[in-house]
Amino acid sequence: MNSASPGAHVPAALWRRLLPPVLAAVLAATLGAALLNPARGTTSGGPLVGKPAPAFALRSLDGASVRLADLRGRPVVLNFWASWCTPCREEAPLFRELSGRQAAGQGLAVIGILFQETKEQNARDFIREFALAYPSLRDPQSKTAINYGVGGIPETVFIDRQGVVQHVDRGGLSRERLNVGLERIGVRGL
Repeated sequence: MNSASPGAHVPAALWRRLLPPVLAAVLAATLGAALLNPARGTTSGGPLVGKPAPAFALRSLDGASVRLADLRGRPVVLNFWASWCTPCREEAPLFRELSGRQAAGQGLAVIGILFQETKEQNARDFIREFALAYPSLRDPQSKTAINYGVGGIPETVFIDRQGVVQHVDRGGLSRERLNVGLERIGVRGL
C-alpha cells in the first residue's frame, strides 16, 4: 500500500532531473573554451594591433644580441616558430624568399623567435634545411612570446617603421596572407 499523501511530490522522470545539470555543464564547457581560446577560427588581429610592439632583447642561435629598439625605422616581421611545428615547415620557404630582400641595417627586417623549442639542435637543423638567412632568437621562459600574446605557432607579427604592430597572423601563412601583413607595414608583397 502506498503511504504517500495526495499532496506529496512524485519524482520527476529521469530526463527532467538530468537536463538542468547537463545543460549547465555544456554551457560551462562552451564558455570555458571561448575564454581560453578566443582566437579560434580567426587568423588575424588581436589586442596588440595599433599599439607599440613590446620591447625585447634576445640572443640569436649564433650568439648575436638582437634588440627590437635597434630595428626602429625599419619594418619588422617577427615569426614565432619551432622545428616540431608542421605549419612552420610549410611557411618556411616564404620566409626564406622574404628574407632575401633584407639588407643589413636597412629596409625590411625578418626575425624568427623560437617558441618552446625542446632541442636547439633541431632548430639549427630546420634553419639549415630551409636555408634561412635571418636571425632566429632564443626566448628563455617564453617571456617575449607571452608579451606578444602568442597562444600557438606559427604566429607572425608585422611591425611598421614607427614600432607599431599593424597586423598579427595566426597559423601557417600562405603567400596571400603574408602579403596582407606586408602591405599593412608598407612593404611590397611577394
